[in-house]
Amino acid sequence: MTTRKTYTAEFKRQALELAAREDVGPSRAARDLGISTSVLYRWRLQAQKAGIAAFPGQGRVTLTPQEQEIQRLRKENEILRQEREILKKAAAFFAKENL
Repeated sequence: MTTRKTYTAEFKRQALELAAREDVGPSRAARDLGISTSVLYRWRLQAQKAGIAAFPGQGRVTLTPQEQEIQRLRKENEILRQEREILKKAAAFFAKENL
């Protein structure tokens, strides 16, 4: 069983810069770096789709500030829903007790 090679985000970015040069090109850059051209093209697609957030490493997705804010607000919203349900149950309990 072969082990999978991992490359740093910096290496990937530099490989893409090298491949973008007219005097080098993707095929030669891939050969010189010891990677396949399909890997280089996949990295290029990832960079085009994700921009600066491309190549987060170890499967961790880097969230944009807006995505982080949305995530925080969703957590806060869920906590508030739970608190509201607790208060509803408490109000119903005390209403029964006073009768």
